[in-house]
Amino acid sequence: MTHRFILNEVSYFGPGSRREIITELTRMSARKAMIVTDPGLLKFGVAKMVTDVLDQAGFPYEIFSEVKPNPTVSNVKAGLKAFDAAQADVLIAIGGGSAMDTAKAIGIVARNPEFADIVSLEGCAPTKNRCVPIIALPTTAGTAAETTINYVIIDEEKQKKMVCVDPNDIPAVAIIDAELMYSLPKSLTAATGMDALTHAIEGYITKGAWEMSDMFELEAIRMIHRHLATAVREPQNAEARSGMALAQYIAGMAFSNVGLGLVHGMAHPMGSLFDVPHGVANALLLPSLMEFNAPAAKSKYREIARAMGVNVDGLNDDEAAVAACKAVKDLAIEVGIPQHLSELGISEADIDRLADQALADVCTPGNPRDVTLADIKALYRALL
Repeated sequence: MTHRFILNEVSYFGPGSRREIITELTRMSARKAMIVTDPGLLKFGVAKMVTDVLDQAGFPYEIFSEVKPNPTVSNVKAGLKAFDAAQADVLIAIGGGSAMDTAKAIGIVARNPEFADIVSLEGCAPTKNRCVPIIALPTTAGTAAETTINYVIIDEEKQKKMVCVDPNDIPAVAIIDAELMYSLPKSLTAATGMDALTHAIEGYITKGAWEMSDMFELEAIRMIHRHLATAVREPQNAEARSGMALAQYIAGMAFSNVGLGLVHGMAHPMGSLFDVPHGVANALLLPSLMEFNAPAAKSKYREIARAMGVNVDGLNDDEAAVAACKAVKDLAIEVGIPQHLSELGISEADIDRLADQALADVCTPGNPRDVTLADIKALYRALL
């Protein structure tokens, strides 16, 4: 079997590493940038931490800040118009997955105009050209969109999340500067951190996993177990913030190349139909779906438990699997993740719609245990 591994051209890590943006713009011979971000990051001065670097260097840029928490087709089309008007030749994405996903879609269509309807990008679209160069600076420790070949856009007409998988969309440069994350609210730190844990665990047990991806995912699980609760309790803790920033990137390196599973398949419609933040949806679903998947990946659950700090000496595989699921659920509860769908405005009447989209989601086939529509409905129903 042949395995493929795609990574950024270059990545920078560490507090203050955003200053390397000028190094990379110079290397690219870039003339002008369009910054893709959201209104909150402008309002609270996070984006300014990056634009100050550009201003000091005298590098020209314009800002597109209309990014929505769950970006839509119309959102991307507005960004394309702004990019054309700016006459920029590089995109700088500042934010969480929403900003980076929007930048990816803009960058892909700008270089592949035959996909201007946006909806034709769903799945593995046959784009021919690399996207406009993207420099991605995450402000959350969760999605790892700065190092993945995936992006998610909502089709408003069908009310569904389109998962797009395209090697041509990976950002050229990733800059992982934990200082951009210090002002992240506790609830968002928790949700995005559990999103990263979901990536690591699903990427570890997915059907496409192999030795190289396993190495990264296990280390990500260990680091998230070590740092997430502290990052939530102590937002200015530099060690915890830097640890989470690196952990989510490591998880992203691997899952981008091997796929995910049913947690993401079930989380995506929760976002498209009910605007549930992606990290919250993943975190709520993860422990229950780990229990569902245990029979198909039991040997790996022992290593998950160990990475979550559980002493598995003397436990058989079944006991180790139970311990792994409990450790993940305990962490979710500790950091304040909701435990019931009803807390998010989802009721019994919504299950059929959610389940139909989840079964058709591009992530679902990667699940280690084959799943039916009835299985998905039962899993949603158990979490009401």
